[in-house]
Amino acid sequence: MSTPTVGNNHALPDAGGQHPAEYRQVYIWELPVRIYHWINAVVMVGLCVTGYLIGAPIRAFYAAEAYQQYWFGCVRFVHFVCAAIYMFNFAARIYWGFVGNKYARWYNYFPITPAQRQEIVDVIKADVLQVKLHGSLSIGHNAMASLTYFFTFLAFIFQSITGLALYSSMSTSWFPRLFTWIVPLMGGEFGVRFWHHTFLWFFVCFIIVHVYLAFYHDYIEGRGTVSSIIGGWKFIKVKKREHE
Repeated sequence: MSTPTVGNNHALPDAGGQHPAEYRQVYIWELPVRIYHWINAVVMVGLCVTGYLIGAPIRAFYAAEAYQQYWFGCVRFVHFVCAAIYMFNFAARIYWGFVGNKYARWYNYFPITPAQRQEIVDVIKADVLQVKLHGSLSIGHNAMASLTYFFTFLAFIFQSITGLALYSSMSTSWFPRLFTWIVPLMGGEFGVRFWHHTFLWFFVCFIIVHVYLAFYHDYIEGRGTVSSIIGGWKFIKVKKREHE
């Protein structure tokens, strides 16, 4: 993209909020990545809510006769629409992992260097053990977040395959029918449904932890972690002022 990757310098409080420091703007998340993120956020919540209702329908909605309402059909329809958007959106993200900037590339998601593996240890110390963070983390996703997202992408694929397998029994379209072999492989529709529903809770936990850590790292790093997924920019500390 033509957008510059480095912006102007700014004098802002440091992460502790005590002393002014020199910061430089860096363009991290390109527009396609931000669009992917927010579309995924909306449809994932929609999938989790409707998936839960499909697995455990609310009895209060059965007050009227079935012919007088179609709420369960609406829930299933919303689930199918969100699933379709989700798969197309994920396919677009796979493509952007090859053509996007260095912060969006797929090689970021594998901790292949000693520095990345050390960063995973540092992040665990800061996030889990609440040890004070020393030094700086990657300006894009840190190594721990990247590895987590990689496993999340695998979960995306698993949910898509099992969802299509469940849908194949009621569809005559060629694409869902490609996944009919999944059903006997997993011991029948009950097994597919069980694992598809179980992974729902993986995504529920992921959403909660993801939101918490986004705000947590925004606080301890002071680099605009939360706002960067809206505007695309983060801040890097350049130097301290002479009077510090």
